[in-house]
Amino acid sequence: MLFWLFILPFLSWAVIRLGGWERGPVVQLFAFTPYVAAAAWLPAILALATRRWTVGAVAVIVALALAAAVLPRAIPNRDKGPRLGVQLTVMTSNMLFGKADATAIVKLVSEHDVAVLAVQEFTTEGKQALADAGLGALLPYSSLADEPGADGSGLYSRYPITSAGANRNGGGFMQAYGTLQIPEAGPVVVESAHPLAPYARSVLGQWREDLLAEPRADKSGTPVILLGDFNATLDHAPMRELIASGYRDAADVTGKGLIGTWGPYDGNPIPPVTIDHVLVDERIGVRGTSVHAIPRSDHRAIIAELTVPAS
Repeated sequence: MLFWLFILPFLSWAVIRLGGWERGPVVQLFAFTPYVAAAAWLPAILALATRRWTVGAVAVIVALALAAAVLPRAIPNRDKGPRLGVQLTVMTSNMLFGKADATAIVKLVSEHDVAVLAVQEFTTEGKQALADAGLGALLPYSSLADEPGADGSGLYSRYPITSAGANRNGGGFMQAYGTLQIPEAGPVVVESAHPLAPYARSVLGQWREDLLAEPRADKSGTPVILLGDFNATLDHAPMRELIASGYRDAADVTGKGLIGTWGPYDGNPIPPVTIDHVLVDERIGVRGTSVHAIPRSDHRAIIAELTVPAS
């Protein structure tokens, strides 16, 4: 009986995860599903080691189910999209109320030949810090919506931006957007995403609405790149639904999808989770991704090397 009680939480987690049924307080917990998937092997090993074959078989099935949901993110996918086209490197960075180290951000832009930078929690002070660090010389075009606190958003680009603007989502965060005019390539829409965080039960409905309100991929329209702090992992059903509309998660398809991008939080010993993403239209190829720590920010930056359709 003790072994069945040990397995029950993992079994419940697997059923909820595979069914996409996370609700209420478990929404926050489900960001830690990769850690639960690793821990699920412990009861399986103990049960088999003590020759409790029935409970051991169930435990192995549960562990395999969770592994099937999580492990592919650590394995490069053969289908990374088109290989031919124009190379474009993009980056996203949450600036933590504008206090992130602007010099470190600009250094990454320079060293990795980043052509598009999306920033969240973008304040007027953060904008000035990026300017003082020399970002304008590297990325002279922009679509900026700096605001106090965590609400601001911005896009910087090496290439001209048309139809620039910013929308405020239901959670109150700005999302800067614009259409890139890349030489020898067709237009590409880019948006700095920042849905509301599921920080309390009272906001879970708005968190879900914000994710589901993000621009869907439309094969008949202009290719879209969504990048930013999505406040959701691939273990959250609304995030998977958004991707299923016609996106690829760049880190997922390159085997970097289990690298944590947020945390530890205020120095607390809580393991990091992957809530920052670069989502690309399936017509855009992914060549590589990397994750980088940014001083004075609780988020890591993501850099993705992409291939966009030629004109």
